[in-house]
This record gives sequence, structure tokens and C-alpha cells, in this order.
Amino acid sequence: MMLRPYFVRSAWFSVISCLLILAPSGYMLEVYDRVVNSRNHLTLAMLTLAVLGAYMVMEVLEWARAQIMQEAGEALDEKMRERIFSAIFQANLKKMPGGSLQPLNDFRTLRDFLGSPPLLALMEAPVSLVFLALVFAISPVLGWAALVGSILQVFVGWLNERSTRPPLMEANRSASAAQQYADGTLRNAQVIESMGMLRDIHRRWMSKQREFLGLQAIASENAGCYQALTKFLQTTMGSLLLGLGAWLLLRNQLNGGAGMMLIASILGGRVLAPLVQIVTQWKLVVNVRDAWQRLEGLLSAIPATQNSMPLPAPRGQLQVESLMAGPPGGNASIIKNVAFKLNPGEVLVVVGPSASGKTTLARLLVGLWPAAGGKVRLDGADVFTWNKAELGPCLGYLPQGVELLEGSMAENIARFGEVSMAKVTTAAKAVGLHDFITSLPQGYESQVGRDGARLSGGQRQRVALARAIYGDPVLVVLDEPNSSLDEAGDAALAAAIVELKARGTTFVVMTHRTSVLAVADKMMILQDGIMQAFGPRDDVMAALKKANEQATQAAQAPRQPRPAPLATA
Repeated sequence: MMLRPYFVRSAWFSVISCLLILAPSGYMLEVYDRVVNSRNHLTLAMLTLAVLGAYMVMEVLEWARAQIMQEAGEALDEKMRERIFSAIFQANLKKMPGGSLQPLNDFRTLRDFLGSPPLLALMEAPVSLVFLALVFAISPVLGWAALVGSILQVFVGWLNERSTRPPLMEANRSASAAQQYADGTLRNAQVIESMGMLRDIHRRWMSKQREFLGLQAIASENAGCYQALTKFLQTTMGSLLLGLGAWLLLRNQLNGGAGMMLIASILGGRVLAPLVQIVTQWKLVVNVRDAWQRLEGLLSAIPATQNSMPLPAPRGQLQVESLMAGPPGGNASIIKNVAFKLNPGEVLVVVGPSASGKTTLARLLVGLWPAAGGKVRLDGADVFTWNKAELGPCLGYLPQGVELLEGSMAENIARFGEVSMAKVTTAAKAVGLHDFITSLPQGYESQVGRDGARLSGGQRQRVALARAIYGDPVLVVLDEPNSSLDEAGDAALAAAIVELKARGTTFVVMTHRTSVLAVADKMMILQDGIMQAFGPRDDVMAALKKANEQATQAAQAPRQPRPAPLATA
């Protein structure tokens, strides 16, 4: 409905432009009827000026129609781009289909189709009915012949659809799979190159590429056959109507005389022209239809975010209620019945072996993943349903896999919002990064490169840590924040936590290393997604120490001899 005004205007221009196509035929008849018989030069000049004027109007209408459809594409882009980008982002977070660049390519295909020949030909289709009516007016026999030709053309288009759709759909899927495999290869270029994996990786990519090319060749071959048949029908129809018109003229059954024989032939060809245009461009039509279906599926699966009533800024009280969760779209539970509460300014350290659920818990605490059961509440409000644009500035998050975006140091630390250099400098100093940044030639304007490639692992982690604490958020969740830090980095991390804790920031830190325990208020032991222990740090450590001592004593105690079996009679 949004694009309806553009389509209506373009359709009217198409109708007028198509009717002006009759100008050459009218010019030809008038020249033969008036100029040749009268030999009047002035009549010839006036007719020529008239037909040239018709040509100019027709070209202006074509230009105007192209401009209208370009405006339609811009309006569609303005209306849908944010919605589609958000849907892709959410699909990627939830590990759903569509969380890639494919929907953006589909949207571009759909937008570009608005000015394509098949769509413009479809707008010209109503004029074909006018031409068909004129042929019927010249002679019902010619009209029925043109109608039969149109029906045959539609039938050829249907056959084209049946034969090309399956291989084209499979070819599109194969192309997408090959593209995703190539993207994954580029992301792991260092590993592939260092271990000599390129030849085998290339072989696997080529197999996917060959599958795509083979399916596309089948579709192109089928489409080529039907395109040739379509053009044959159009050419034959013109000659058939001309010959049939001559036959009717000889029988004195043609209205309007000999000139109408040529007019009927021209009109009959124009009746089929839109159908020919659509059939010859059918590959584009199928690609657009598939792109639309994929986009519609994505937008249906991820509804638009509804505007909710703004909530007051949180103070940092975190409450987790009987939390059960696993990866989105999966049935397995990673977090099982975890419950705890933190007051503003408290620091919780979560420890546990690998695959114990620490990363999943971190994602749940900041509202990235939905909970299968229970809730994560910040000041009583559900974190997952809270508007992220509203809640985001109040949260800090450092994921286990540090990702920086292409831009300057200051932009990355300021989360690519409005850069407040005072806040950026404060965050950098808190994590011990200020001296390093100021030593760079461009200081805070230094570019980090794609994925932070110009920085070391420890430097990337410090920049991401500064980003997490930028603006004094009330809740900061850190997932293995010291995995790439040296002793100085560990000390800077502890100092930053102490500094923000004094200002009321609540921290949850997932870690394997014990260096951050010194600044913790509470401690949790997580194993297989189950909370084994939770409480004040000293109490949990004492209980853990006692349990370890008991286990050691049990392991060192001599085994009691097994009693001898009773003798049997």
C-alpha cells in the first residue's frame, strides 16, 4: 500500500506511452492517404512535426516513469531498511535462518526490480487489451487469431515457470551456501594459510560452486528454449495477421480497406509485446519472487519491536529467578534452575570449568538470549523484553570473543554514539589504556582496523573493557575479561572494578582465573549449568576448601579389605 501512489502514476504514464506507440502507424497511413495522393509538402511537414512531437512526449513519459519508480525504490528503502537490518540482527542473535547478509541482498534485488523491464511490461499489459479490442474492431477473425496467440504466449510462460523454478531455487540456495563458505574461509585465513589447508578448502568450495553453476545452467537452458519459442510466436503472429488480413481483404471482409491490414499486423504484435518481455526476463522474475518469500519469512518470524512505555533508569539491583535456558532454537538446557540476587555495587565472580554455562549465563544477564523458564530482572523489570536502545547505555558487556568494529579508538570506546572525550578518557584511564593511546601518532583518532586487526589481543580486550564501562553503566557483565591480559592488565581490571563499584555499579564476572577474586563480594560455582554454591566470597571459598580437604582425605584413606564370602554347603 505504501508504494501504491507510485504504481498508479507510473501505470498511467505507461498507458499513455503505449498508446503513443500507434503514432508511427497513424503517420504511415496519413502519408499514404494524404501526402502521396495530394503531393502537398505542407501536409507532409505538419504530419512529420506531429509524429516527432508524439515521439518526444513518449520519451518524456518514459523518463518520468523511470524517475517515479526510482522514487518508489527510495521510499521502499527508507521505509524498510531499518526494519530489515534489525530483523537480520535479531536473527543472528537468536541463531535463526536469515541472520546473514542474504536478506540485504534480497532487499536490493526487490528494490532494483521496481524499475526493471518485466515490471514496466506488466504495467503495459492493460494497453494490450486496448490493442486487442482494436484488432477485433478491424476484423473479428483477426481478433480471435490475436487472442489465440496471446493464450499460447501465456501457456509458454507457464511452461517456462514450471521448468525453470525448481533449478533456479536450488541454484540460489547453492550460491548462498558457497558464499557463506567463502566468507567463513576468509575469516579463518590465518589458520588455513599457516597449516596448508588452502588446497583442500578450495576443492570443497569449488564443489559447491560447480553445483550452483550446474543448476543455473539447467535453468538457463530451459529458459532459453522458451524464450526462443516466445519470440517465434511473436514474429509469427505479426506475419500471420498480415497474411490473414490480406486473405480477408481479397474476400472484401476487412473493415477500413488495405491500410487496416498493416495496422492489424502491428497491433497484434503489440498485444504480445508485454508477455514476451516478461517471459524473456523470467529469471529475474523468479529471483525477485524468491527474494520476496525469504524476506517475508524473516519478517514474519521476527515481528517488529513494539514501542513500550519508557522505564525509569535502573539502579543496578539484579535478580535471577529459577533461570532455565539454552541456545535459541534448541531443546537442550544449559542453565538449570539458577537463582541469585545482587544489590547495587556488589561484585559477583562466577567460576567453573569449561562448558559449565558461564557464557550462556552472561548472555542471559544482558538480555541477548531468551529464557526457557524463569526471569532475569534488573530493578524488577525483565531484561530480555526491555527496549535495548533504552537499556543499552545502562549496561556494559564484554563477550568472551572480543569484537571491535572498524573505526577509531574513541568511536569504539564510545560505542559509536556521540563521542564524549571526557567519558572516553575516563574509561581508558580506568583500564590502563590511556598512556598507550596517547603514544599513538593520532591518539584517540587512531583506527583499530577491521576486527581490531591493528591491535594485539590484550589491547583489543582493554579497548572492549573500556567500551563496557563507558558512561558508568549500572550493570556490567564480563565474560573472561582477563583471558588475554598480563599482570598489569589484571591489576588495571581489578582497579577499574573497585572504582566503578564505589560509584554503585554492579558487576558479574565469569572467569577461570582467580586474580579477580580479591575484589569480589560474592562468588558462585557453576558446573554443568547447575549452581553448586553461591554466597559471600569468603564463605564459598571456605566451603570449597573444606570440600577439597575432605575429598583429599577420602582419596588417601586406606581401603578396607572386602569381607570373604560365606562358605556354602
